Amino acid sequence: MNIVKAAFTVGSFTALSRITGFLRDLLIAFMLGAGVAADAFFVSFKLANFLRRLFAEGAFNAGFVPLFSRTLEGEGEEPARRFAEEALAVMSTVLLVTVLLVEIFMPAFVRLIAHGFEPDGERFRLAVELSRITFPYLMMISLAALFSGILNAIGRFAAAAFAPVLLNLVLISALLLSGMHPDGPAHALAWGVAVAGVLQLTWVVMAARRNGMALALRPPSLTPAIRRLFALILPGAVGAGVYQINLIIDIWFASGLAAGSISWLFYADRLNQLPLGIIGIAIGTALLPMLSRQLRAGQNEAAMATQNRSIELALLLTLPATAALVAIGHTLIAALFERGAFTASDTAMTAAALMAFATGLPAYVLIKVLAPGFFAREDTRTPVKIAVVCLVVNIVLITLLIGSLEHVGIALATSISNWVNVLLLGWFLYREGHFRPTPRLVRRIAGMCAATFVMAVLLLVLDRLLHGWSPIPAIAALVVAGAASYVLAVQFAGGTDLRELKSMLARRRGS
Repeated sequence: MNIVKAAFTVGSFTALSRITGFLRDLLIAFMLGAGVAADAFFVSFKLANFLRRLFAEGAFNAGFVPLFSRTLEGEGEEPARRFAEEALAVMSTVLLVTVLLVEIFMPAFVRLIAHGFEPDGERFRLAVELSRITFPYLMMISLAALFSGILNAIGRFAAAAFAPVLLNLVLISALLLSGMHPDGPAHALAWGVAVAGVLQLTWVVMAARRNGMALALRPPSLTPAIRRLFALILPGAVGAGVYQINLIIDIWFASGLAAGSISWLFYADRLNQLPLGIIGIAIGTALLPMLSRQLRAGQNEAAMATQNRSIELALLLTLPATAALVAIGHTLIAALFERGAFTASDTAMTAAALMAFATGLPAYVLIKVLAPGFFAREDTRTPVKIAVVCLVVNIVLITLLIGSLEHVGIALATSISNWVNVLLLGWFLYREGHFRPTPRLVRRIAGMCAATFVMAVLLLVLDRLLHGWSPIPAIAALVVAGAASYVLAVQFAGGTDLRELKSMLARRRGS
């Protein structure tokens, strides 16, 4: 499967996930707003999701997918299945112990990530209570990540990409039925998270079975392959998860600001995550197994061409998304969230954070594209060194900016630190001879930037002209005008060849 079609498959289902996720967030904003209950739920949800993204989807996939792909390519299906069963056994044991320990010491964990919550206050009490309900989600979704990695490695991207949709559908249902819960919507959401984890795991296990990858349970054992996996996972926990670590740092600082700051950052990040998920995660998910197989087969030139093509595709879609979020961020937030418990003041605060986050959107996506260049070569140490630098940069910048910009300073610092991450990842790949930007890539990036500028100017003018319109029609007009202007401008400026893209999407899956 070519990188465009593989990314399109993942991106299509991820888009569905993001759309249902927005419906979920609209309901949360309507029913909880940006108050105490919202802050407490977001902390509880972030705690489980942070560890899931950091260790399961981040570090685990960075180590597991290349090893599984290499075993499948070099030794065959049965040895690959045995390795997956060994990983499942060890992972299940570690997760069970982790969940039990965190449940016991939950107040300390909540205090660690939300130090600004008063220990005797309502936010802290509610955050601990909700976290105890949501945290078992970590075990379910982490095991689901293992089966998703297997499916991605064998070229079956759709089932794993659809699994997050189940989470959103369950949470939407929980909100709609929250009137039946005696403690209200925050508790209903927390229980919805736990139920969704079970459904997501069941979904990917069944998909793996349908594709001939049913795994048997076996006692945990530290085989040589598992030791190698842990050797990749441990440094990869920081290297692959720097973005997630930065989000936890954001919560730590934001918990000391005014009530609502955590919620404003959450809603802004959710909108920023839409292009990140559809573009960055989609390309990164398709790229890692593809690079792993090309390198295993000794196709180094093909691997470099794949990396260049991935960067081109990522920026083609990310640059206009960045410009749109910066140019019309306030209008977007007002149209999507401003109703019910979500006030005009919340819109202004969230829009300011969104614009700061959006300046780093191309960096967030490029991290997803460049990091597989290390992971496919079983190098997780270099990203870890880079991650340490970026974490320090992020903390220093937040300390400098939070006094004057408050929660917006947190978002801006996160964006800048991720640009530092991209520059360092690209430099190390270039220095080791693993990446060389082609003349075509340079020309096309220049064309994309010119087209993005044209689109941004048009959106700024139209946003002023449409001031006073109802938000939904205004957004519809802006989206249509922005998309049309970018498509025409990027083709005219040489940023892409639409006929080539259409051809690649129509091409049948290769061997």
